Amino acid sequence: MKRAWRIASEDEIKEGKTTDVYFDRTVEILEAENVNPIVHAEFTVSSMPKNYEWGVTGGIDDALKLLEGKDVDVYGLPEGTVFWARGSNGVRTPVLAIEGPYREFTAVETPVLGFICHTSGMITKTAHVRLAAGDKLLLSFGARRTHPAITPQVAYAGYVGGCDGVSCVLGGELLGIEPSGTMPHALIVSFQDHRKAWESYDKHVDKDAARVALVDTYLDEVRESIMAAETIEDLDGVRLDTPGSRRGSMKEILQEVRWELDARGFEDVEIFVSGGLDVDSVSVLRRVGADGFGVGGAISNAPAVDFAMDIVSMISDDEWIPVAKRGKFSGRKRVWRCKDCLRTQSSILDSNPGVCPVCGGQMEKLTVKLMEDGEITQEPKTPDEIRDSVLKQIRRFDDIGRND
Repeated sequence: MKRAWRIASEDEIKEGKTTDVYFDRTVEILEAENVNPIVHAEFTVSSMPKNYEWGVTGGIDDALKLLEGKDVDVYGLPEGTVFWARGSNGVRTPVLAIEGPYREFTAVETPVLGFICHTSGMITKTAHVRLAAGDKLLLSFGARRTHPAITPQVAYAGYVGGCDGVSCVLGGELLGIEPSGTMPHALIVSFQDHRKAWESYDKHVDKDAARVALVDTYLDEVRESIMAAETIEDLDGVRLDTPGSRRGSMKEILQEVRWELDARGFEDVEIFVSGGLDVDSVSVLRRVGADGFGVGGAISNAPAVDFAMDIVSMISDDEWIPVAKRGKFSGRKRVWRCKDCLRTQSSILDSNPGVCPVCGGQMEKLTVKLMEDGEITQEPKTPDEIRDSVLKQIRRFDDIGRND
């Protein structure tokens, strides 16, 4: 098949063609030797990116779609669940576990890991940016920082992780929301006239779209901001996207723009910032008056959560026995989380750890059965429902003073 781009189709992913070759060789060997143990394989992570204390599960629903129809049961944490990499006892948190004949799912280990590593990484980063932004507007501008084939996934991760909107057209369409954005520098350059460009935007763009003028194309940000406020009646805001080579201190630029707009009676004109933002810069700019943020590469290029799959139990003489390679914790486990501090802890099957070893709070079981005999048992939540759940969880960190 001749391809325009080097991307895998949905069928090729389901057929296991995106796997690592040693899994194909493993299946070949096991088939030749008639070996096909019933195993319990879990997906855990040793540590979080950026030394974050906690992460958010993502790609779980995608993994279930890949496993659908196979002779397996699946247990795990639902999409959008906050978890710690390890409990206080040092045991890694299994966010997903597959039970069944090993050869049934050998070839899909690689794509399952791809789904959850990448998506969890993006959702986790977005959740941390969301906390840094507080209640300010947060948009995902990450489409241009990743391969176009996965821009809808980037949009999804940004949205469920806490962004208020996404710039990607297809991403918004698949999420069931209108895409969000302002205007590019190219529009200003095309007109060679700031006022004409702003006026044309106001004239032609749907009235439901916010009137936010880009104000750093040719002139000083303060001067362009004042020009825009004077040109467009009921201007919603201005966007600062100053390139790094001209930026100096974005904090001071923002403070100056805010002061000069207020001094001229434009207190209602908000200031939106984009370009090279991450958790720390968003936190700083929010504190000095930014009203909204467009975050791109920090989300789409977020470091993956480094999950690994390991067999930790298998059936021998009709009984489950613990097995594991060095450095892993054997046995079939369940995950519990404290209702107060949200710390997670693993236990052997359904043995209740009782009270939280960190704060003494009540523990609740997080692990649920996601698939039985190849059939998905949980009704998938909508992106809005997942987003609401993520926001509800991470806002607890503000309540308990843990918003790393």
